[in-house]
Amino acid sequence: MNYEILSAFILATAALAIAPGPDNIYVLTQSISNGIKYGLSTTAGLITGCIVHTTFLAFGVSVLIKENDQIFFVVKLFGAFYLFYLAYKVYRNRAHITLDNTEIPKKSLSQLFRQGFIMNVLNPKVTIFFLAFFPGFLFSEDLNTVIQFYVLGLLFMIVTFIIFSSIALLSGAIAQQIKKHSGIELFLRWLQIVVFSGIGIFLLFSDN
Repeated sequence: MNYEILSAFILATAALAIAPGPDNIYVLTQSISNGIKYGLSTTAGLITGCIVHTTFLAFGVSVLIKENDQIFFVVKLFGAFYLFYLAYKVYRNRAHITLDNTEIPKKSLSQLFRQGFIMNVLNPKVTIFFLAFFPGFLFSEDLNTVIQFYVLGLLFMIVTFIIFSSIALLSGAIAQQIKKHSGIELFLRWLQIVVFSGIGIFLLFSDN
């Protein structure tokens, strides 16, 4: 078992969870407009949806690995270039982080959990991202590939849940800092670019 790969995976996941995206911005706005527990409920729904994507990935890609190493190499090549594409999109997108919560409707905790779950499960970009992100971080030559993908999925969910929950708990302070310091947006944008590009390079040079 390669703990260095697992550590790199955890750090990359944390950096991506911190960088602004539709999910953590949604958690932030729900927390600001409705309260911390509503942000936590949204977070729980979003994270639970990752189980579905992890399952698709574990059984689908595991079959490719067993059948042909060359096919798996193509999967990793696709993953690397998809991550480079995401980095380019972030670079091109100069939009500001919007925290306007005046039009966010009030919903119950169960409604927010369900909405977060559905948002995640029905988003094909999440499946594609998992396909691009996970294969390069397989950490054992002996452990079953399906188990390894589930371990990575569990780590991804734990790290993301901790960070998203922190965003919900500190929503007021985070929002004030973003509004007061425009440089934070620039830093977070370049953090995404560096992380996406770094993972893409890692995938290109990693072994099967």
